[in-house]
Amino acid sequence: MARIVVAGGAGFLGSHLCERLVARGDDVVCLDDLSTGTEANLVHLEGERGFALVVVDVSTEVPVDRPVDAVVNLASPASPPAYLARPLETLAVGSEGTRRLLELAERCEARFVLASTSEVYGDPEVHPQPESYRGNVDPVGPRSVYDEAKRFAEALTMAAHRARGVDVGIARIFNTYGPRLSEGDGRVVSNFCVQALRGEPLTVYGDGSQTRSLCYVDDLVDGLLALLDVRATGPVNIGNPDERTVTELAARVLALTGSRAQIEHRPLPADDPRRRCPDISLARRVLGWEPKVALDDGLTKTVSWFRGRLAT
Repeated sequence: MARIVVAGGAGFLGSHLCERLVARGDDVVCLDDLSTGTEANLVHLEGERGFALVVVDVSTEVPVDRPVDAVVNLASPASPPAYLARPLETLAVGSEGTRRLLELAERCEARFVLASTSEVYGDPEVHPQPESYRGNVDPVGPRSVYDEAKRFAEALTMAAHRARGVDVGIARIFNTYGPRLSEGDGRVVSNFCVQALRGEPLTVYGDGSQTRSLCYVDDLVDGLLALLDVRATGPVNIGNPDERTVTELAARVLALTGSRAQIEHRPLPADDPRRRCPDISLARRVLGWEPKVALDDGLTKTVSWFRGRLAT
């Protein structure tokens, strides 16, 4: 049993991580300002022994006074509409928030795990993307508030490791999907599921030939737990190398929902990556991890969750 701080624990991914940590017997302190996360994601953990939610913006303070064994930093808006609506806050949590959480880990001699992102690779010119690839990011484009916040968070994490001896691990997370995605968060799976179930046209940006590699949330959490426990430094790609075009994904969602909705093409957003696929050789070798959930199985569970949400 350990005492673990999860910053951003009320979000889509963070709530699944909190759930798994509590289930295995860890005490969890969840820090979240609820700007993009929601207490509804944690309602099933309320009253659980060893779980506590503290509503706070970690870019201004980290009110944890007792020793902890690990700090996991998932605190950030993660979908384009969310971080584009809160650009300065996104940069602040990636910089000041990461610094404050690293200081907590240093004080407690705790393991620190940063949830970084495949967005550090930008619109990649190397495919699939290994951790050694330095990326193709526009530092002043609209998406830079998220991309550069995560790149700076990685740099800050490694500086604390080299200069202060903080025990760190960096996960570069690729597209993740599953229950508790928000309906309007702009991610491809949530968009398609909601539109198909409502009988609305599925929005495909560009010609649909751009690719995504989708990792089901249970697999992703397995990877984060492996990085937390194995104590590798990384960065380590955590994602599913099963690469699909956006058009393929739309077709799968239509088939699984039984929807007769049409596909509607719109202009491709600025800096939208053309291809995205992780090289997970390092994760297989160092963490003993690889994804297990097949795309149709994961999409079926996700569609079922959205169907229940839209029915209420």
